[in-house]
Amino acid sequence: MSAGAAEGSPFNLPETLSWEELQELPDDLAEGIELWQGRVVWNRRGPLEHQRFAVRMRNALEADARRAKREETSGKEQRCWQVGMGTNVFFTPDRSSFLTPDFLVRRCLPRGADTFAADTVLVGEVLSGSDTPRRRQWKMDRYAEATIPWYWEIELDSGRTWDITLVRAYELVTIDRAGLPVKPLRPSVYVPVGEWEPDGLGIEFPEPFALSIAWEDLAF
Repeated sequence: MSAGAAEGSPFNLPETLSWEELQELPDDLAEGIELWQGRVVWNRRGPLEHQRFAVRMRNALEADARRAKREETSGKEQRCWQVGMGTNVFFTPDRSSFLTPDFLVRRCLPRGADTFAADTVLVGEVLSGSDTPRRRQWKMDRYAEATIPWYWEIELDSGRTWDITLVRAYELVTIDRAGLPVKPLRPSVYVPVGEWEPDGLGIEFPEPFALSIAWEDLAF
């Protein structure tokens, strides 16, 4: 392990860890760490309100996922989704690179199975003070490189109300390189395809399954 301290860490952590070394740390410390190419990334935890909205979005997504599964016609191959929050999404087989989105949707896997990017269809973040524009964009780029189809963000009013001000959905698109004079820096990027404010109409969206989320299910 590196003798240097991990950037942004309030603890004297090494700069790099393997997945196995991370598992040896106390749970309350390990839960605040992400790894990228073995490098320790300190993932600061948000306030109580941050966790509350992640839970409510997770619950709303799961309710729609369960309903969508029931409504699948019996003559077609039935699709299945699992919804989680605070779950590690692994980008490499050795688990040396992973991020922990606030909520996610993955294809159904056996109980206890790890979540890899290839099985993940949607990731989402509840933005808080530690989510600087640079860090936010860095995470979006990593999810896009892993070709996760959908990325969602929840913006909060950090004043007295601590309520949701905006929900935004992004879809992954691949840039057609044909005819371009230069090679794109990132061949896969997210583009905004849905945006909702708390106007009482709620969230309606067709992917990755039919979503119908009432604002009252998310409100503080």
